[in-house]
Amino acid sequence: MTEDGGPPSSGVRIALGIEYDGTDFLGWQRLGHGPAIQAVVEEALAFVAAAPVRVVCAGRTDAGVHARCQVIHFDTSAERCERAWVLGVNSRLPPSIAVRWAVRVPGDFHARFSARARRYRYRILNRAVRPALEARYLTWERVPLRAEAMHAAAQALVGEHDFSAFRSVGCQAHSARRRVHAIDVVRDGDEVVLEIEANAFLHHMVRNIVGSLLPIGRGERPVAWIAELLAGGDRARAGPTAPARGLTFLGPLYPPGWGLPAEVTRA
Repeated sequence: MTEDGGPPSSGVRIALGIEYDGTDFLGWQRLGHGPAIQAVVEEALAFVAAAPVRVVCAGRTDAGVHARCQVIHFDTSAERCERAWVLGVNSRLPPSIAVRWAVRVPGDFHARFSARARRYRYRILNRAVRPALEARYLTWERVPLRAEAMHAAAQALVGEHDFSAFRSVGCQAHSARRRVHAIDVVRDGDEVVLEIEANAFLHHMVRNIVGSLLPIGRGERPVAWIAELLAGGDRARAGPTAPARGLTFLGPLYPPGWGLPAEVTRA
């Protein structure tokens, strides 16, 4: 595989769907100073392939962020069936990471660049008492939230915009323009859940959007505030970054021609 994950010069290209609990990792990307999911996955793949393996992911996740179906690809000359990749790699992974499926894909498939969209979910436990059972997977807000107001405010983000107001200071993207396809905020019992789909995301974009919707949900800011922040493009005026633990990368979406499972495919 080339350095940027381009077509392989030999061997085959394999795509994997992976889920993980990001609590105990410093994020997806391989680092030199702490545990990263990429490093753990590559080590497990190398054992099964009996050779070094480098992977490319659909979207890097930050420290503490989870994934329901991260998609990666890698190139290999090892002759293994799809089931062998799943079972073999899982036997070398910790309980917090699991390969869900493996698919042999064409050489021009790219986990990142072939994706048409990406989806995230953010979960907020909205009750007076802190969580115990799912504390690793949601954030807690004790003040009652108006989910309908949060949803109405969030609709200002749909479409193509400059999302400078919702990008981190350290974001390295060349452009802040992104296209949000849909965003929904709903109440489900004691939880308020945000789901968002876009062509791509900036660093901390979803968590910064959530952090700016919470004051609206608490009644501290009007519904129109999100639109004002978006137009102003000033990160310093927006809300704080919401905690990582509430965020899950649901996965990317690809055209049907790649032959991937239905959960990551859309016409």
